Amino acid sequence: MKTKIAVLVSGGGTNLQALIDAQQSGIIKSGEIKLVISSKEGVYALTRAENAGIDRLVIERKGNPDFEKQLIAALEENGIELIILAGFMCILSEKFTSRFANRIINVHPSLIPSFCGAGYYGLRVHEAALEYGVKVTGATVHFVNEIPDGGKIIFQKAVEIKEGDTPEVLQRRVMEEAEWKILPAAAEKVSYDIMKSKGN
Repeated sequence: MKTKIAVLVSGGGTNLQALIDAQQSGIIKSGEIKLVISSKEGVYALTRAENAGIDRLVIERKGNPDFEKQLIAALEENGIELIILAGFMCILSEKFTSRFANRIINVHPSLIPSFCGAGYYGLRVHEAALEYGVKVTGATVHFVNEIPDGGKIIFQKAVEIKEGDTPEVLQRRVMEEAEWKILPAAAEKVSYDIMKSKGN
C-alpha cells in the first residue's frame, strides 16, 4: 500500500507542481498525493491540484482559532501518513508536530543551519545570503519539529551564487536546481520508509 501524502500550501504551488510531476514521471512511486490543503482561498496551488485530479481543501488560517484542530481532523479522516509542507506559510505548534513526529517534511531555500529559523522565509532567505556574501547557497529538506527549520535533515543540495544575482534570480535558480529535485526525492525516500514500516 502506497503511503498517503497530503501537501500543505499557501500560495502558487511551484513545489507542489514539482511533486505532482515527480509522481506522474515515477520518481515518487512509494507514495501518492491524496490531498492538497491550502491555508487560504484562491491560491494557484489549488488549481494545480484540481488539474491533477487531487482532492483539495481550504482551511483558513487567518482569524481561525481552530485551524490546527481542523487540519488534524482533515488529515486523520483521509488516513494521511506523510505531510509535505510546500510553501506553507504557517508555523505549526509543538502539539501538532509531535502528533505527526517524523511524518512532516519541509523544504527550506538555504543550506541549513545557514539563513533559517524564525523570520527566514521566501525572498528574505535569498536577500540574507546575498547580503552576507556567501558563494554557495542551496536548499534543504528536513523533518519538521517544534523549532522552525530545526528538524533532522534528509537531503541538501548546493547551488552556486553568481555575480550580479538578485534575490529573485537566486530564488528561481535555487528552486530549479535544488528544491524541485530534492523535495520529490525526499518524498519518495520517506514514503518508502513509511511503507516498509507497515510491512509492505
